[in-house]
Amino acid sequence: MTIFKPNRRLSLVSIGLFAIGFCAAFQVHAQAESIVVSSTTSTEQSGLFAHLLPAFKQATGIDTKVVALGTGQALDMARRGDADVVFVHDQVAEEKFVAEGFGLKRLPVMYNDFVLIGPKADPAATKGNDITAALAKLAAGNASFVSRGDKSGTHAAELRFWKMTGQDGKGSGYKECGCGMGPALNIAASSGAYVLADRGTWLNFKNRADLAVLVEGDKRLFNQYGVMVVNPAKHPHVKLAPAQKFVDWVTSPAGQTSIASYKMGGEQLFFPNAGK
Repeated sequence: MTIFKPNRRLSLVSIGLFAIGFCAAFQVHAQAESIVVSSTTSTEQSGLFAHLLPAFKQATGIDTKVVALGTGQALDMARRGDADVVFVHDQVAEEKFVAEGFGLKRLPVMYNDFVLIGPKADPAATKGNDITAALAKLAAGNASFVSRGDKSGTHAAELRFWKMTGQDGKGSGYKECGCGMGPALNIAASSGAYVLADRGTWLNFKNRADLAVLVEGDKRLFNQYGVMVVNPAKHPHVKLAPAQKFVDWVTSPAGQTSIASYKMGGEQLFFPNAGK
């Protein structure tokens, strides 16, 4: 009679292979629980995401990679299927994105405002609460003005404000940098130029030199942010479930509280308004 004796070495190898397979399967699962958010430079450069995403990770276990671009570029990235969520601030462009079938329902998430920044001495005498009057003075005096020129939400707003002035030109001092909000502020700081900025990035901006807020309080400077899941009908690889969890969380009481709690120097940078 032959008695089977288990081969200890083979058993250990089998256990080892099982462990490797289990770890690999776990790793694949862990990698699946991550999303890409295409967003604006203002949410990144203001420091909001560095504050917000750890709280989202703690609540859901989902990792988030943010690609910060101008709003137009962020929407184009999502159109190509290179993002799962879009978090931007140009409502007209966002609604067009949804109407074209690239995004699911657009939801408001928060707001802040735009401000006109310029030299403290304000040689163009723009100071006040009327953005179109201020821009008209800049054009008439050929004052140095740095435009982002990058199809961002801030750039789109700036172009709307210039159009409201009713003037044909913007003056010989108008220059486009094709850059994000932080670099545009750096150029303005180094050259003593005027620039339109979102308040969040301005409050987090350290290299202010002689710059100051000159125009604020105009209701037209209101800056609304929206969030959308990219439509998986257009791009089947979109991670719908974790993407929806992000949208649900950022518009939930927990996410809205986290947004409201982000402050710089005691000043709140963004104001939650989901569901309003």
